[in-house]
Amino acid sequence: MTSRPGLLVSFEGGDGCGKSTQARLLSEALAARGLPVGPAGAPGLVIREPGGTEAGEAIRSLLLHGPDGLAPWTEALLYAAARAQLVAEVVAPALAAGRVLVLDRFLDSSLAYQGYARGLGIEVVRGLNEPGLQGILPDATFVLDVDPEVGLARAGEAPDRIEREGLAFQRRVRDGFRELAARQPARVRLVDGDRPSHVVAAEILTEVVGLLEAPSV
Repeated sequence: MTSRPGLLVSFEGGDGCGKSTQARLLSEALAARGLPVGPAGAPGLVIREPGGTEAGEAIRSLLLHGPDGLAPWTEALLYAAARAQLVAEVVAPALAAGRVLVLDRFLDSSLAYQGYARGLGIEVVRGLNEPGLQGILPDATFVLDVDPEVGLARAGEAPDRIEREGLAFQRRVRDGFRELAARQPARVRLVDGDRPSHVVAAEILTEVVGLLEAPSV
């Protein structure tokens, strides 16, 4: 179905936007078509960020369930460290082997959360991450755009450290993702996440299949 050496698709959005559900639905749909989805050792797996490696999962625990007083730069550096390990250990080898990877968050989360919402600067945070990315960016990024009030309501009764930042912060995050989509429309797609999940999933699958069927450049 594809002559590409590999494909990387990421899902982004504010907390509670539904991106994890859409990442799972896409992974299942592509696997059903016989595509080599996920790392070779864990076919079909959606890779979550931060996480996906032993080091990344330890960093995830600190970032999401650690103390509330982490400085913005500490937060940004920890996310970048977890991402660098994920790229080195999982993403780069899988793409080189021609596999299709579906990521639940990647670089754009750092750009929206720390770069925009925390005020560190989108380009500054991008530069911080670049050495660890090894030149790898998603072929397509889908941002599930949902009212932050709706997203926070979905977060449940035990919010993590980021979710506890509240509505004003989540609104800045949404603005950050919209800014990224405006800057990079060829890669970052805003998707109306208020529609039924099966409708959103069908739209995303159509776009990804188009990428897979496109001739290599």
